[in-house]
Amino acid sequence: MLNKDYYLLLSIQETLKKIIKYSSDYLNAEDFYENDRDFDATMMNFIVLGEEVGKLSDEFKQRHDQINWEKIYGLRNIIAHHYFGINVDLIWQIVENDISKLNEQIKPLIQSK
Repeated sequence: MLNKDYYLLLSIQETLKKIIKYSSDYLNAEDFYENDRDFDATMMNFIVLGEEVGKLSDEFKQRHDQINWEKIYGLRNIIAHHYFGINVDLIWQIVENDISKLNEQIKPLIQSK
């Protein structure tokens, strides 16, 4: 039987796809930030991503420590508690450099279940 971590991974993958979808039409942080709907949807999905990661079992996260789970959850906290002080350039860097990579790291974890 599949466990809770598997279903959370599926949800994480869907959340990552949404972040990619909402941010893919932009070439820079400023343009991305100017579109309230896409920027806000992306921020909400970063919060969802952190919540999902926070629900993964400690055993699973320890077995797959090549992913910095704490950093993902930490971003959730920053966005949720300091939304109006968000560094847009930092968010853009994460979108551009880390989200697709994380999505690629999640795929084999799902396939191995």
